Amino acid sequence: MKARNVALLLTAALVVYFVLLGYRAIQLLSTGSAAGAALGAAVLVLPLLGVWIVVATWRSGLRIQRLGQRLDEEGGLPDASDLPRRPSGRVDREAADAWFEQRRAELERHPEDWRHWYRLAYAYDIAGDRRRARATMRKALELEESERRA
Repeated sequence: MKARNVALLLTAALVVYFVLLGYRAIQLLSTGSAAGAALGAAVLVLPLLGVWIVVATWRSGLRIQRLGQRLDEEGGLPDASDLPRRPSGRVDREAADAWFEQRRAELERHPEDWRHWYRLAYAYDIAGDRRRARATMRKALELEESERRA
């Protein structure tokens, strides 16, 4: 199953959960008691916060997908298919580290180019450092947006 289909399925499950949680919050708010109203207001915050997180995540994912498509059209999408893999399917650690160093060296030569930040984010992801991959991808998104505005 494609990652996008899984994301859609999980989003649909969250929407159902948020609707049920919102319904429960309304029930609590309509009890007429102070405790029920306080609990209902607190419970109502959860689906609202959840919707905000889901929307922000989807927006980010779609922006990253757009960048990937643009980079692919330019012929610059990173290709790690030839890297050796473990039986689990993950890229061999030493190969991932070497590939990462190549991407970092490219970025040092072109620090203001979003394409190199995108490739470095991909290298972080392959190396298993998801936190840095997300931060680096945010930088790529910022730089690309600045480029589009200029």
